[in-house]
Amino acid sequence: MGSSNKPVTVAVLDDYQGAALRLADWSALDGRAAVTVFNDHLADTDAVVERLKGFEVLCVMRERTPLPRATLERLPRLKLIVSTGARNAAIDTAAAAERGVAVAFTGYTSAPTIEMTWALILAASRHIVAENLAFRRGGWQQGVGVGLAGKTLGVLGLGRVGGAVAEVGGLFGMKVLTWSPNMTPERAAERGATAVSKEDLLRRSDVLTIHMVLSPKTRGLIGADELALMKTSSLLVNTSRGPLVDEAALVSALTSRKIAMAALDVFDIEPLPADHPFRSLDNVLGTPHIGYVADDLYRVFFGDTVKAVDAWLAERAKAG
Repeated sequence: MGSSNKPVTVAVLDDYQGAALRLADWSALDGRAAVTVFNDHLADTDAVVERLKGFEVLCVMRERTPLPRATLERLPRLKLIVSTGARNAAIDTAAAAERGVAVAFTGYTSAPTIEMTWALILAASRHIVAENLAFRRGGWQQGVGVGLAGKTLGVLGLGRVGGAVAEVGGLFGMKVLTWSPNMTPERAAERGATAVSKEDLLRRSDVLTIHMVLSPKTRGLIGADELALMKTSSLLVNTSRGPLVDEAALVSALTSRKIAMAALDVFDIEPLPADHPFRSLDNVLGTPHIGYVADDLYRVFFGDTVKAVDAWLAERAKAG
């Protein structure tokens, strides 16, 4: 490790469940790295910098803690960032490269998010949470659920997640429609869906599920005008990124019952503020961005994180 035999300082950020050390074997780094795990989340930039300024390696979980240029410039000891997942839009990789900070990523699988999407659709359609709460209070059959067979599933984006979600919809006997900017009838048919216009998708869908990558072009893709086209009985599901939907417009549509319900796992600000309307609206089924939070994927995330740090330390030692 060059002229110093001191272990490299490694920070593992935002380990909410205390899973990092439990789901991976970090012993490969023994003697070469001093690992500190933080289970809480800091949103204030100054607080983030104060906590991290002494670390040479940061291991970040997806996009929980942003690392923009302004933050990176205040972390002079930083040499390596390892992010879980195949990409992380919250890291300014150009700024990192300019400062000689290496950036590595881990493996990923979409399976947990696909499963979570259907968990939300089914739970919302059959009022699972409300029925369970009533059950625990001694109640019995409080409402009437909505069946999915014969209904229309609208899939916004037909990539790895959206394509699999569409196929499951077909297995449930749903009519599956899809749209994205570059959709073709042939590509849609490969996943058992029918390509339609964006407007047609919004008007016809009983369940609209969003599976797009967040970018400047897709931010606010679903706004007030789009929500106005949807059925008053429709369910909107978002397990991709919060800003794909105009949050204020969605709150308004839910408050006025312009749409029936939303099932949301992602939000503009995460963790979601305690006083946010989504926490109190009775037609919101919300979960705290747990679509990817599953044991098998976490083992990939943290196992690959250890491998990335190990490989970097080996290269560093070679360089002398």
